[in-house]
Amino acid sequence: MTATHSTPQPRRHSVAVNVGGVPVGGGAPIVVQSMTNTDTADVEATAAQVAALARAGSELVRITVDRDESAAAVPKIRDRLRAQGCTVPLVGDFHYIGHKLLADHPACAEALDKYRINPGNVGFKEKKDRQFSAIVETAIRHGKPVRIGVNWGSLDKDLLGRLMDENAKSSEPMDARQVTREAMVQSALLSAARAEGIGLSRDRIVLSAKVSAVQDLIAVYSMLAQRADYALHLGLTEAGMGSKGIVASSAAMGVLLQQGIGDTIRISLTPEPGGDRTLEVKVAQELLQTMGLRTFVPLVAACPGCGRTTSTTFQSLARDIQNYIRDSMPEWKARYPGVEALNVAVMGCIVNGPGESKHADIGISLPGTGEQPAAPVFIDGKKVKTLHGPNIAQEFKSMVMDYIEGRFGQGARSAAALGDEARGLGKKQGALAEQ
Repeated sequence: MTATHSTPQPRRHSVAVNVGGVPVGGGAPIVVQSMTNTDTADVEATAAQVAALARAGSELVRITVDRDESAAAVPKIRDRLRAQGCTVPLVGDFHYIGHKLLADHPACAEALDKYRINPGNVGFKEKKDRQFSAIVETAIRHGKPVRIGVNWGSLDKDLLGRLMDENAKSSEPMDARQVTREAMVQSALLSAARAEGIGLSRDRIVLSAKVSAVQDLIAVYSMLAQRADYALHLGLTEAGMGSKGIVASSAAMGVLLQQGIGDTIRISLTPEPGGDRTLEVKVAQELLQTMGLRTFVPLVAACPGCGRTTSTTFQSLARDIQNYIRDSMPEWKARYPGVEALNVAVMGCIVNGPGESKHADIGISLPGTGEQPAAPVFIDGKKVKTLHGPNIAQEFKSMVMDYIEGRFGQGARSAAALGDEARGLGKKQGALAEQ
């Protein structure tokens, strides 16, 4: 069998939505977003977490707006963030009483960059359409986009019941899971059509249909993508904690992204007690980057280790380099444009070390068990130096920084600009000579 090179399918066409200056859909880069887990009424704590998520690379941040105190806090959070220079768009997450909170707190309605509503709990019985309409009308009045977010756990019971009844009478009934998937899709599309009927334009509507099982998520979004061109928000809800949540989210969204489906993503990880909320941002970035869909931070390739690498030096160095790069990225983005494309290799022995290091922009092959205490360093595919002694790690870090400065720094850009100017001057002089 002949191996073929696989690349993601072309992005599905979707209508572009402007969320506080960040384009979602319409061919724009897939947007990474996240959500706070602070009490929104606590202005200081929520602003601090939003800022941390933004620094980690979250391009949209959602906050819970569940009661009057949290709604009143939203403009204060926005103002505090802006005073710090943080301009990340804020998305308000509304359930049950969103219509009332938006009406009672117009400053909140104005401060938010997008509203998220769930058609399964926006209202019940005769109140449902009225309260849904009230939120949409508020969005129209303030010029805000809306995410209509259907959720498996709070699906519209009236719609699901009707579809179940119709299915039971069918000559070829589907199983209950298939009917539930169909109800998810219909709930999203019917709600979007209702919003458009009220006056909300298609370029202000984002859809999501979140479930907690991988195969269901793939099926539901595939159906949505075939039936409409709204921008789509991907996310596996209640994904779980640690490796389970990371694997499940990556498996589900990886398949969809490979098919060109998805305009913005969130990795919904349950943090460890007191854990770092920004982990979900890092995972989302790494998913997009490893699939070749976006570039956020320099990649650090490192071998897994084996019996040839009983020393932990390469592990420590790989970890230190990776942490150093990620921690430095907020500053580096301004100082070193393009640095996110950098590839670094930290390898642990002679088996694959030299080869992998040659493929990286800069790489080091550390000595494995029984090997000579020498570490060759490769830059742009060529061996430039061999490091010895107890300070190998620190020397390599310095070489990485020198490489970044030389390739991406102001001096490198100035040299390139001077070269361009010289070439332009040469052409001009040549043209004058011909005259």
